[in-house]
Amino acid sequence: MEPVALAQALIRCPSVTPADAGALDVLASALGGLGFDCTLLSFGQAPDGPIRNLFATIGSGGPHFAFAGHTDVVPEGAGWSVDPYAGQIRDGLLFGRGAADMKGAIAAMVSAAAAHVARGAPGTLSFLITGDEEGPATHGTDELLRWMESHGHRPDMCLVGEPSSAHDLGDMMKIGRRGSLNAWIAVKGAQGHVAYPDRADNPIRRLLPILTDLQARHLDSGTDWFTPSNLEITDLEVGNPATNVIPAEAKARLNIRFNDSHRGEDLANWIRETVAKHAPSAEVTIRISGEAFLTEPGALSTLIADAVQAETGRTPELSTTGGTSDARFIRRICPVVEFGLPGQSMHKVDELASVADIEALARIYDRLLQSVFAPA
Repeated sequence: MEPVALAQALIRCPSVTPADAGALDVLASALGGLGFDCTLLSFGQAPDGPIRNLFATIGSGGPHFAFAGHTDVVPEGAGWSVDPYAGQIRDGLLFGRGAADMKGAIAAMVSAAAAHVARGAPGTLSFLITGDEEGPATHGTDELLRWMESHGHRPDMCLVGEPSSAHDLGDMMKIGRRGSLNAWIAVKGAQGHVAYPDRADNPIRRLLPILTDLQARHLDSGTDWFTPSNLEITDLEVGNPATNVIPAEAKARLNIRFNDSHRGEDLANWIRETVAKHAPSAEVTIRISGEAFLTEPGALSTLIADAVQAETGRTPELSTTGGTSDARFIRRICPVVEFGLPGQSMHKVDELASVADIEALARIYDRLLQSVFAPA
């Protein structure tokens, strides 16, 4: 199966989260044509749903290898030099929202699956594809995995096709990710005239020490596989239009990207304790979107590295950098590694992927499947 043509067909579906816009139907049709048993599943309700997901499988017995990814994309934004949903090829480059992240990789997976089927499809090969990776990720891979487990589908290993390569195809794979925590802090006060501070209660006076204390803590210096954890204040809000009024409320939002030195709940408790020290009545809302995890270098990363080396001559760096991905959910059921196209253009205007890279990625995935399913 020609991967670039399939990538174009997927790009032509404007599947901005939570819309599917037919992307999973295109994918299910391609996989169904190869003999895969395709199950389309819809989870959740508005505002974060419903979300369409796809589980597709072929073969039986072991080993069970899974490809995973997402067909949803971020909004296109303004300023494109081409139609972001036309799938245009220019000078050997495929342009379009999702070309790099990650419709190009999904098309390469299907191409490799076609070659696998042509070889007789030993073992079990499956696809775990969601429409909710770029959004809240509430009704996507996490729910799909629970459905799979309840129906007896448990892969032995999984590759997520996120755009992991840093500069050149094959120069990096992701064997883990830092965790992520978001916190919203709202400090209440009492509005009043600035000339009569004794008649008011300025919440900013308590919010600032909270943020100072939080930022003052040295979280860690990094670990063997992870960079240091970092806390960033991402928003401050008072919304006071007047120069002579003490506001009634001050809010802040922060994010912590943390390594395997920490658990999300421990950091959440520290934030709550710090806030309570300065503002006992403040409201604190915390969401942990993922814990730090590591797939220790081993069989899966070696198989991928060997396939990359054979195709490109490069030895991929083992990395845990970057944001969160759906690998944070998959890691609870099997070893998982992320490997895909170069990601310099992901989420940007004029997102693109090299046609040659998409074709080479399909060959890398094919080499990987040949190794995974090689006779013992």
